[in-house]
Amino acid sequence: MAPIKVILNPVAGRGYGARVESELRQLLAAEGLDFELVQTEGPWHAAELAAQAVSDGFAIVVAAGGDGTTHEVVNGLMAASPEGVAGTLGVIPVGSGSDFAHNVGVPPDLPGACQRLAHGQTRTVDVGRVAVSGQPPRYFDNTVNVGFGGTVTLEARKVKRLRGMALYLPVVLKTIFLAQNPRVTVEYDGQEMVLPAVMVCVANGPREGGGFFCAPNAQPDDGLLDLCIVREISRVAMLGLVPHFMKGTHVEREPVTMGRAQQVTISSPDDLVAHVDGEMLCTDAHRIEFELLPGRLQVRC
Repeated sequence: MAPIKVILNPVAGRGYGARVESELRQLLAAEGLDFELVQTEGPWHAAELAAQAVSDGFAIVVAAGGDGTTHEVVNGLMAASPEGVAGTLGVIPVGSGSDFAHNVGVPPDLPGACQRLAHGQTRTVDVGRVAVSGQPPRYFDNTVNVGFGGTVTLEARKVKRLRGMALYLPVVLKTIFLAQNPRVTVEYDGQEMVLPAVMVCVANGPREGGGFFCAPNAQPDDGLLDLCIVREISRVAMLGLVPHFMKGTHVEREPVTMGRAQQVTISSPDDLVAHVDGEMLCTDAHRIEFELLPGRLQVRC
């Protein structure tokens, strides 16, 4: 197999990444993989390392971390391949959520993920591009959540030890009592909605937040972005929706509107708070534009 660059985020999963480095090296070696492993040293270092790995001729670039690490590696791969298909991306999920890994079928355990890296198939998936005024455009592999999800991400950053659903569920419940309902205009493929919204999720995959299926029918290779728009409701009603989002059964319930599009714009006179792939995108934006780039990334899964 061609040489592999493994980019390990040591702080992923509240430090879990650093704790599993030795085991990860042993598992990769046991699979007979020719790999070079390097640790990230700070924000956006993974993107730099990924772009350099492409330049150095590595056939597969592996994000060993959480969704934020994968997000950075995807941005590095896309920057290194501005035209045509980027990649190939490998994923070893050791983060707090690891939703992208779940969405493309990578096993959640280290042995399973390493085995899939060695013996899996290569799949071509779509990539989203998001632009906020005053920022350079960024690529996303999974979701951008405007409103509620953005506030959840802000609150989750305050929690230092928990991972997965043990982290995100309590933060979601807390955010219900913190969330604002900005008045937004959502434009997508010729349609327009103007409403006070709890949340607008623009999704390339079905799951985010470590186990919330905001867009349960989304597929990362169907050429479309899925929309989940939640209109303003009472806090009690929001509590009642939480179990449905965990199962993906909210899609036909009030006050949820689902949609699909290749291009989306969300604008508001109010401050928009949003995350992208679990990382903060903005806290005071007034216009966010989205575009889907079909079939632009190869993934080993």
